[in-house]
This record gives sequence, structure tokens and C-alpha cells, in this order.
Amino acid sequence: MTQQNYPAFGVLLVDDEPAWLKSLSLVLRSCAGLNNVRTCQDSREVLGLLARGDIGLVILDLTMPHLSGQELLEQISEQHPEVTTIVVSGLNQLETAVRCMKLGAFEYFIKTDEEDRIVGGVLRAVRMKEMQRDYLEVSTRLVSGELCHPEAFASIGTRNRAMLNVFTYVEAVAKSPQPLLITGESGVGKELIAQAAHRLSGCCGKLVTVNVAGLDDAVFADTLFGHVRGAFTGADQPRRGMVEEAADGTLFLDEIGDLRIASQIKLLRLLQEGEFFPLGSDQPKCLKARIIVATHQNLVEKEAAGTFRRDLFYRLRTHKVYVPSLRERPDDIPLLLDHFMGEAAQVLGKKKPTPPRELAQFLTTYNFPGNVRELKAMVYDAVSLHRGRMLSMDSFINAVGQSQPANEETASRPKQNPFASFVDLPTFSDAAGFLVAEAMHRANGNQTMAARLLGISQPALNRRLKMLRD
Repeated sequence: MTQQNYPAFGVLLVDDEPAWLKSLSLVLRSCAGLNNVRTCQDSREVLGLLARGDIGLVILDLTMPHLSGQELLEQISEQHPEVTTIVVSGLNQLETAVRCMKLGAFEYFIKTDEEDRIVGGVLRAVRMKEMQRDYLEVSTRLVSGELCHPEAFASIGTRNRAMLNVFTYVEAVAKSPQPLLITGESGVGKELIAQAAHRLSGCCGKLVTVNVAGLDDAVFADTLFGHVRGAFTGADQPRRGMVEEAADGTLFLDEIGDLRIASQIKLLRLLQEGEFFPLGSDQPKCLKARIIVATHQNLVEKEAAGTFRRDLFYRLRTHKVYVPSLRERPDDIPLLLDHFMGEAAQVLGKKKPTPPRELAQFLTTYNFPGNVRELKAMVYDAVSLHRGRMLSMDSFINAVGQSQPANEETASRPKQNPFASFVDLPTFSDAAGFLVAEAMHRANGNQTMAARLLGISQPALNRRLKMLRD
């Protein structure tokens, strides 16, 4: 399997000392996971290399023959302002450092500085470049509003504008190595969005999904980071964690809102430091996977309540997308209804049934607390009971009737009298007229469905309508 290049742009090391170039290359690869690193010993060749357009970060020495680092820094700033430059010099002089910063250097380090400090500076520059590229990509895609790869979302049936905007945003940030937070109610298809993001990422590794709900701290650490032999009683063999399984791919952590505080700290370190320790090991390993997380919970409220760490929340929401509930996109119900009928018929070995004309409109009057997952279950149940050519509405009506009380906030209390606040009560005739008018409005003029909403027969509704017209 081909190893994924990181970062997506090239990092160019410039120094006339081959030993220093080799040493820094190895440090950046082993300590920071940077493998898209190139070297150059002749400073005169740098501008030619930058002209190709695939270099985003230059790390250069100041004291070099032919063209000094300071002269090169000035030329890079003028001719390639989009390229970030870090100076790593043997000169420990304040005036030189200040002059380089004024010329546009992102950082100035001394070669005798500790490796961790230099690596940290390089990683900060890399992340800044990534955020700049992500911002430009998102801006461009959102302005155009067009998908380059709609096939990545083929498993998500929709024609809703809000959902299509979600697709556009996900496509724009799919290649970003920064975390992606997917929010939305249960059953809206958050995992399908994560799968689409992975397909669009270009990652050569696989998508690894972990539901973290209910995992205690020890199980969470072992699941994600793995362990070495002898790490604990019963650990007879080493085991790779899910972070390693997702190397060069995507690690999708579902139900992240249920993660316990102790585990949140471990996840935060993984994201901040880009490294982790398998249980029982004192040798760190590099994170080589894109992190996507999802939750149906309100993390802002959990953070305010102290049950979700603020630093982790802000680290996770670098890219954030909200998936609308089904009741926010009722125009998708006919499309999803047809899709699930065909899918259910194929799975159950039946001919695809014909739905009643009023079924889709009837379903738009229901608020679907279980969202797309609930609609799918309804359709599968109806198709499994189907015997004739026309699909019966009975199972849908029963499902809506059984679910409705659980959906109402006042279900545990007696229903409030809607006329209690009226100063002047309407007559029986007026009240009946208002009910009929509202039912016809909700049913979009369909008498059969309006009659079902009112709990009367269609002939009875028809008589009422005639009385109102007379």
C-alpha cells in the first residue's frame, strides 16, 4: 500500500551541509510524521523549485555560499508570498533574528536548540498552512455551490438544499488533516457523511469506526491505542489499536459526546501532540489517521455544564457540519420512501410495491423523532407485510399513532384545552370549520389524508366541505 504524503504540500530543507539536511529530515519524519520532505544543498536552485508550485514550507540556513539565506528569504517573500519560511541558523544573534522576522520569516531557530522546539515550530507552520488552504477551499466551493464528486454521496438520497450545502462543505474539507465534527440527531445519517468524507479524502488507508459510547477509560485507551505484551493481566500478545488500524486512512469516533472526562484527556493529547502510547509502552507512536467524530448531543451545553472539556471541543470543531433532521427536509420524504421501498423489496425478495398517492404527504405531517432510520424501519415493516400491488397505509398509520405520544413533551400530562385562552369561544360549527381547514392545509388538499388526520371517513369530510361551501 502506498504511504500517504504528509503534509499535502512539500517541505523544502535548504542547507549546504548534507549531514544537517539528513539529520533534520530524519527528525521531522520520526518525530513529526512529515514524509513529504525534500532537500536542497544549492541555494541558487530554490527559486526554480518553488516555481513548480508544490512547495508550501521552506526551512533554510542563513550561512550558505552563492546566495545567502537572508537574500533568499527576501526573494521568497517578494516572489512567493504564499510560501511560509522558517530560518534554522547557526547564528545566535538577536539583530539577525529580528531582521529575518521583518523579512517575513515565520520562525527563527538556532541549530543548537532542542529538537522538540524546532519540530514544534515546524508543526505550527504546517498547521497554519493547512488552515489557510482549507479556508480557501471552503470559500471557493461554497461560492460555486457545485459538487466535483457527487458520486461520493450516492448512498444519501436527497434533493434538499440544506443537505446539498452539507455535501458541498464536506467535499471542501475532505482532504484537510484537521478533525471534522459531525452533529445532528440520531438517525440522520452522520456515519454516511463520515464515509463520504473518507472517500473524498484521497487517503489510501481504510475507514475505521469506533462507537465510544459506554467505554470506560481503560477500555477506551486499549481500543484506540492498543497494548504491548504484558501490559496487564491477560495481555499475552501485543495488539494494535484502532489508531494504528486507521493509519493513512480515517478514524471515525461515533457518539463522542458520551466520552468520559479521563478519556477526553487522552483524545486531546492525541490531537495536540499527534502521538500516542500503547498501554504498557514508553515509546510513542505517530498519529497517521484523519480524525472524524460525531455526536447527537449538544457539545456547547455539555461544555457549559462541565461534562465536556472546552479545549477538546475547540480542537474537534476545526471543521464542523450539522446534518438536518428529516422534519427539516420534508421534501426528501418521497425520494427516501421510493428508495427504501426498492431496497426493502430487493432484500425481502418481493416485487417493489406501488405506494398510495397520499402516503408521502401523510408522512410529511409526522415529525420523525427517529429521522431517516425510523422511516426506513417503517418502510421495511410495510413491505414485509405487503401482499397486493398497492402498498397498504395501515402499518404507517399504526406506527405514527404508536409513536406520537412519545414525541409530545406533554405526553405525561393531560392535554391542554386549546380553547382555554380564548375570550370568545367559537361555535361548534366554527370550530369544526377551523379543524377541517387546518387538516386540508396540512394534507395539501388531499381529502383522503385530511380525513385520516381528523379521524373521520372521507365521505364525512366531503359532507363537511360541502356544508362550509354552502
